[in-house]
Amino acid sequence: MSIFNEFRPLDEKYLIEYIKSTPSLSSLLGDSTNLQIKEVGDGNLNFVYIVVSPSGSLVIKQALPYIRCIGESWPMTKERAYFEAVALKEHGHLCPAHVPEVYHFDRNMSLIGMRYLEPPHIILRKGLIAGVEYPMLAEHMAEYMAHTLFYTSLLYTTTTEHKRQVAEFCGNVELCRLTEQVVFSDPYKVSEFNRWTSPHLDSDAKAVREDNVLKLEVAQLKSMFCERAQALIHGDLHTGSVMVTQDSTQVIDPEFAFYGPMGFDIGAFLGNLILAFFAQDGHANQENDRKAYKKWILRVLADTWNLFHKKFVSLWDENKDGPGEAYLPHIYNNADVLRLVQEKYMQDLFHDSLGFGSAKMIRRIVGVAHVEDFESIIDAAKRAECERKALNFAKTVMKERKKYVSIDEVIWNIQQIDS
Repeated sequence: MSIFNEFRPLDEKYLIEYIKSTPSLSSLLGDSTNLQIKEVGDGNLNFVYIVVSPSGSLVIKQALPYIRCIGESWPMTKERAYFEAVALKEHGHLCPAHVPEVYHFDRNMSLIGMRYLEPPHIILRKGLIAGVEYPMLAEHMAEYMAHTLFYTSLLYTTTTEHKRQVAEFCGNVELCRLTEQVVFSDPYKVSEFNRWTSPHLDSDAKAVREDNVLKLEVAQLKSMFCERAQALIHGDLHTGSVMVTQDSTQVIDPEFAFYGPMGFDIGAFLGNLILAFFAQDGHANQENDRKAYKKWILRVLADTWNLFHKKFVSLWDENKDGPGEAYLPHIYNNADVLRLVQEKYMQDLFHDSLGFGSAKMIRRIVGVAHVEDFESIIDAAKRAECERKALNFAKTVMKERKKYVSIDEVIWNIQQIDS
């Protein structure tokens, strides 16, 4: 039992006291007189400490009662830490190879203690900016998404269990409302928090706010995000929420987790890969024109969707006679009808993923929170040129997503805009 019975923001001194008073943490570190502590929370919301001793290591993450990158003027519930801890444990149970282990959770302190992903693990986004290839990335991300989404959906669970879980995660409403605002609302209106590469993209941002067809499409996506409790999704599955080495892929930071549309997770990851693609020209130099790397990103994009599709349908086939109540085996009782429902389900999921991926791309260019892929391009004119290509692609795909039948068509469209 911790000596900390009510919330207080941690600093290094109090963190050491906390660890000493918490056996599940102190037992992993051994001698607490020789701890190395580093605060690495470069995200928008939380404190993150790496703690290393001669005999062990861990990460401590603490949710603050406000949005860190804005300050106390934008309050935010600390309860998000509870939902993150529950999601980490559930997703870790379903896909242990790609989710870090949780050692400790303290609801009063909004604090999670978990596995430290030691070097050479780095944030995937930083690896993509640096032009590093990760040969297992598509395979691992497809595995993670297939397992976490399938096993928390009605394809595998009963409606009774599903509704119980939906009710539990409805408590994460503030994080969902934040997503509703910054992804589906703010980019399409004048908002004090919006920003873009100005003046280069002033007319582009204005065009988004005045595009009636785009507004109709994003309204459909927002409704789906708010209303469709399809599976336990990560809720913020961008390339900053994945840590990688050449042979390891670990998904972190599911504080936005709730029961929502599967396509929001898939689209977030694919959309961020596409942002990375369009940013590459801004990182090219005389030594490396990044053309070969751009081709690699497109291969990862194709492989991620195709492998996900294969793995997801395989799990469905393996469990077609299981407890899932979406398609009862007494009704969907022959190979032909099962094939029909699977094809329809996966095609709808593909279109959902394209729509949500497009929305995630647009918000990263004309909304409040941008991506380092573009932000690290020093030349504003060059940055804006890269961002404009990404924005135009995203707008086109959001409007026409239901015309696509394969990921290859999406890649062809990317190449046309990039040419």
